[in-house]
Amino acid sequence: MSHEHNKPASFHSSPREAMQSPPEELLYLACLHEGTGVNKPDFLAVVDAEKGRIMNELPMPNVGDELHHYGWNRCSSACHGPDRSHLIVPGFRSSRIHVINVVDDPCKPWIEKVIEPGELLENTGYTRPHTVHCMPGDNVVISMLGDADGNGVGGFAVLDARTFEVKGRWENGAQRPGMNYDFWYQPRKNLLVSSEFGEPNAYEPGFDPADVQAGRYGQHIHFWNLTERTLVQTIDLGASGLVPLEVRWLHDPDAESGFVGAALSSTVFHFHRHNGGWKADQVIAVEGVPQEGWPFPVPGLITDILLSMDDRFLYLSNWLHGDLRQYDVSNPSQPRLTGQLQLGGLLGRAIDGTRDLSGGPQMIQLSYDGRRLYVTNSLYSTWDNQFYPELRSWLLRISCHPEGGMEIDEGFFVDLHDRPGGPARAHEVRLQGGDCTTEIFQ
Repeated sequence: MSHEHNKPASFHSSPREAMQSPPEELLYLACLHEGTGVNKPDFLAVVDAEKGRIMNELPMPNVGDELHHYGWNRCSSACHGPDRSHLIVPGFRSSRIHVINVVDDPCKPWIEKVIEPGELLENTGYTRPHTVHCMPGDNVVISMLGDADGNGVGGFAVLDARTFEVKGRWENGAQRPGMNYDFWYQPRKNLLVSSEFGEPNAYEPGFDPADVQAGRYGQHIHFWNLTERTLVQTIDLGASGLVPLEVRWLHDPDAESGFVGAALSSTVFHFHRHNGGWKADQVIAVEGVPQEGWPFPVPGLITDILLSMDDRFLYLSNWLHGDLRQYDVSNPSQPRLTGQLQLGGLLGRAIDGTRDLSGGPQMIQLSYDGRRLYVTNSLYSTWDNQFYPELRSWLLRISCHPEGGMEIDEGFFVDLHDRPGGPARAHEVRLQGGDCTTEIFQ
């Protein structure tokens, strides 16, 4: 491995240029003690991408954050702004936001600033920060899922990308959705799309199917005018689109379509322009499987999706079934399954590879060139304990073939269970120079 980790991260004018980047040397991995019985703070691990070992750990200042999704202070869409120097790392449960300096020494990040929940609430009225994206105008925008009492909200918080002060709310006007989760934007089209999870008071204690019937989980996606910051259209995905989580626009900056994965219904929708507005069509469905002890067929539970930088392949993880899938989406309305691996799960299927894997594939992250897919298995602490009470957490790597197909990289495996400080759980992975869910192009 090279020792030039302190070089500034590069930015890219196009997806094609990003695909020519050198392979990643470092990974940043969110690791949780929340839910494990270990009374210690969560931490950010620095992983050697060549050797598959943890080089350093940065503990957070407090116990109980539940680190979840996080992002950079800058990506290629905001090339006029500051350097890609900091990771913005929210505590999904605590509503505390950590600003982590990774530019002084990428192998030894340090916490430069902590935004406490009270400051966030005072300036926005929101709690439960989730997805982080930089935006033009020296802004960092974060989707927010709750109000002060843990009820659902559909708003966003804004941080200054240089000072990391809380500026206030992003949305302009009273009309906003009742729930929120993930979002993606397309600068050339002046559009932002957001999805829905559920009310914090519903999902935080664990999953109860009755909460779905009570309308406490989402089934909509929302389209916003990016510059005016106003809601322009909502699509109800219906019973086949319950709990739409990860939303991905195509990387092509001129594209007017993308995908969203509905976790509970185990479906993927392709959204696209239609008659001057937007339409969403179901293009992938994973059938539930009857299982003893379950009142209904076990759903795949699609908890993450992503697109390769060239927009050719869509990857998805079925957390409960335990399989990881690759689809060719060259024709986005007719995805074609090109790869599938079994990586644990509840169904007792054979596991590809030599390891007996606990849990199922959950968060996924892909290198710029589309060759290396990183996979972790922790979803959310209370859900982990509910569905996989004996969960042993891991980070593994999948080799992806440019013509389609996948195989496990047997030489790369990070065990988060048997460690001196007690077991931890791996969630989101970020690549030091950027990755396929970091970059948005202007």
